[in-house]
Amino acid sequence: MTQDYRLDNTAPGAVPEGEFEFTVEDFRAIANTLHKETGIYMAESKSTLVYSRLAKRLRKLGIDSFKQYRKFLASDAGAEERIFMMSALTTNLTKFYRESHHFDLLRRQVLEPLTAEIRAGASLRLWSAACSTGEEAYSIALTVLQVFPNAADLDIKILATDIDPAVVRKAAEGVYSEGSVEPIPSAMLERWFDVDGPRGERVYRVSAIMRSLIAFKELNLIGAWPMKGKFDAIYCRNCVIYFNDETQGKLWPRFGAALKPQGRLYIGHSERVSDPGFESDGLTAYRLKAQRAAA
Repeated sequence: MTQDYRLDNTAPGAVPEGEFEFTVEDFRAIANTLHKETGIYMAESKSTLVYSRLAKRLRKLGIDSFKQYRKFLASDAGAEERIFMMSALTTNLTKFYRESHHFDLLRRQVLEPLTAEIRAGASLRLWSAACSTGEEAYSIALTVLQVFPNAADLDIKILATDIDPAVVRKAAEGVYSEGSVEPIPSAMLERWFDVDGPRGERVYRVSAIMRSLIAFKELNLIGAWPMKGKFDAIYCRNCVIYFNDETQGKLWPRFGAALKPQGRLYIGHSERVSDPGFESDGLTAYRLKAQRAAA
């Protein structure tokens, strides 16, 4: 999910009152389902958020109580609703070049040192592991295109994944408002986007060339990873902070195993990698320690 979950606060142990009866038991069951499905931990202080966002789902489904909604979620027929629930309870906050230093680091730490090899035919593999609506993945692609304008003719691929199918579909469409593309340098915007509409109402569509560099896929980070190759860089920013320590502890070594020996892992500004197999290599940038890289 660069996804950043913004969750509202309520006093611990309290539950909101409203149109539907909502008990602490209801909250805990829903929070447990969310954690089981996504790895996201939600404290009881988030009960107001859960109520306000899921009450809309109850109305849409014609369900009279959260107790009935819980039963529906647990049933075989509720498999699709569990996806809607997850989308409702997470807010995907992202933008082009968010935490811009990571794209400068990608260029200096990964792309420029590999320039000769990649131009000679070596592969470059990059992963946006919580891509949300695509701005992060396209920012990675724009950084690549600064160094390799002919990237589409080279062995360069970007994988962009998210657990939420709705945001993956939006990301794959690659259509953005005039306001959202403001962080993109004008020369890059003109070269790599197609423009429709008058000023003030324009939409910007990712060009076919840039789009060809990226494969958008649904992926649950706490589930199976079907990828067999390793990556030169992985972006997983503002996501794992919402996992508990146990889940994070399982995730870091998996990222380590998915990196090439000289690869980099970029995480959010409020996150830290606790795995001893990594060492810091810049502001919220990490690389494998020598012994793990050599393994």
